Formats: sequence, C-alpha cells, structure tokens
Amino acid sequence: MLRCWIQLALIVFALAGQNALAKTSSTVSHGMKPAKITLSSAGTRLDSGQIDNDPLGGIIINRTMTVLGWDFYKSFSGLWQTLHPNSTFTTTVYERATPQFGSEIWVSYKDERVFHTFLAPARSGVKQASRQAVEIAYKNIIDLNIQRRLVKSPDLGPEEM
Repeated sequence: MLRCWIQLALIVFALAGQNALAKTSSTVSHGMKPAKITLSSAGTRLDSGQIDNDPLGGIIINRTMTVLGWDFYKSFSGLWQTLHPNSTFTTTVYERATPQFGSEIWVSYKDERVFHTFLAPARSGVKQASRQAVEIAYKNIIDLNIQRRLVKSPDLGPEEM
C-alpha cells in the first residue's frame, strides 16, 4: 500500500516538473527570461555539500540508555546551555552501561571524543561529573576547531583531521 502511494507521489512530481519545464521553455521562446536559481542567505547554493555547514548547530543529542545516563545528559545539557547559550557546536552524549561497574559516558563532537569518563552506579556524583564534562568538552572542542583550521593537508579531508 505504501509503495503505491510513493509511486503515485513520484509520478505527480515528475508531471509537475515536466509542466514547469514546458512553461520555462515557452517563456524563453516568447522572449521572457526564466527565474534565477536562488541562493541561501550566505550566498552559496543550498546543496553545496560542505561538511562544516551545519544548519542545526547547537544541538545536544542524547544517546544514553539508563537513568544514570539520562541524569548525566540532563545535567550536562542544562549546564551547557547556561554557560554557552550561543554555542553552535552539535555534540552527542553516549553511554555504555555495565551492570556491575556503572556507566561509561563520553561526549562526541564531529566523530571525535572530547570527554570520556566512568560513572559509578550511585547517582550522587552525576552533577559534579557533568560540570567537569562541560568545561573539558568545550575546551577540547575549541582546541579541535583551532587545530582543524591551522593544519591543512592535501591528503586529508576536513572531516579526517
């Protein structure tokens, strides 16, 4: 059923594209100029494919799975947004839980770990750990961005630095 709807939608879009193309070619043949391709507000094409162009910057993604991880994420994101409200860095908080030793938690930015710790099963040290995580992660993100701007290698792409 879903496949039929998708095929129908594709046919409608194809027909709409053909109609728009026919209108454009008829206006050109009658002496009218076709519309210009629009650019984004930065002056570049929207589909430029730049890996550093992040339209949803400043998001903190939660990839935790336990109550301990959720407490860490909630405290980390609250402190991050309080201390760095205009931050455009998209970070991810990951957790690997172990029943005996607590949780392994790390913060990642552009596939690089900027903070890594182990939390005991007791939830008492979560706020202190998240405060340290915000300070360390922000400093490491700044250092990582400076390093990426200073080190230019023709053999490596920007995401490989």
